[in-house]
Amino acid sequence: MTRDASILFSPFRLGDLQLNNRLVMAPLTRNRATKGTDAPNELNARYYRQRATAGLIISEATQISKQGQGYLWTPGIYSEAQAEGWTKVTEAVHQAGGKIFIQLWHVGRVSHVSLQPGGAKPVAPSAITAKTKTFIETGFTDASEPRALSVEDIAGIVADYKRAAENAKRAGFHGIEIHGANGYLIDQFLKDGVNKRTDHYGQSIENRARFALEVTDAILQVWDRSRVGIRLSPVSPFNDAVDSNPEAIFFYLVEQLSARNLGYIHVVEGATGGPRDIVPFDFTALRKAFAGAYIANNEYTRDLAIDTLQQNRADLIAFGKLFIANPDLVERLRRNAPLNTPKQESFYGGGSEGYTDYPTLDEAAQAGQS
Repeated sequence: MTRDASILFSPFRLGDLQLNNRLVMAPLTRNRATKGTDAPNELNARYYRQRATAGLIISEATQISKQGQGYLWTPGIYSEAQAEGWTKVTEAVHQAGGKIFIQLWHVGRVSHVSLQPGGAKPVAPSAITAKTKTFIETGFTDASEPRALSVEDIAGIVADYKRAAENAKRAGFHGIEIHGANGYLIDQFLKDGVNKRTDHYGQSIENRARFALEVTDAILQVWDRSRVGIRLSPVSPFNDAVDSNPEAIFFYLVEQLSARNLGYIHVVEGATGGPRDIVPFDFTALRKAFAGAYIANNEYTRDLAIDTLQQNRADLIAFGKLFIANPDLVERLRRNAPLNTPKQESFYGGGSEGYTDYPTLDEAAQAGQS
């Protein structure tokens, strides 16, 4: 099969939304929300506006409550100030002709007592400390010991998701992505290496998927089904979350989500930011098990993206670090032009440097001529 790049830039219909191309800006934590309120600000609005040529932007992970926070200076969507801040972002993206979903997030046990209300322990399906790091005032530090959630606690978190979804609608987003990946709370319930519960949220596949589906159903009370997606990472060991039989739990979950006519699944294929073949898993079969759109994610290059779309192994391709460094990634891929290199030292926290100052092709050309 001859590689035809035009498929990357062909339009795609996601429910009733027309996307201009098949390129998705993946959710990217950048730790630049307003200190003290965790509200997005003008700098964040500029950053997203710069990248609005993506077919779809998925916002950085956004906590549904203070309890849901795992890293300093990440944005929320549970206060009025935060909703107003996000409105600035969505208006900027809309003005630039872009589409943007918000990713709703509860980190569960991947947190630190200094980030929790009243210095409380983080929460989790089971009281097992994550072998991972969180980000606080002094930098990266070990995650704190969590406490196991009660059934009443779980119901409260589901209500927090619904309230966050309502706030997101008021803030002008086009839709919702549920963060069910990378070892955060929903993923913690799914994976038996983390979830040791013996009630109706643990042990069996149906029970471990229950929380994810309750969150989904709560959000579907607020949003049209085609405007809701979920991110999953079936085999990624990120944040110390693994499962003994990932195909069993994730095929069951995806079939249940498909029955709900969800808009898309956004799948981290392999280890998050690492090897794609870490554990054998049939992602092509997972795509076929889901009736909606499939967004493929993890270490995609231009050529791999084209090949994947041409072979109908995905509908859309998500790029992360390349969108950090290339606000005009769509145009660069269209021209097969050189790409800026991401500056990892400025990924988390800071100001405009390494955030809104990456040059576009045109800006680089003008700088070269001056």
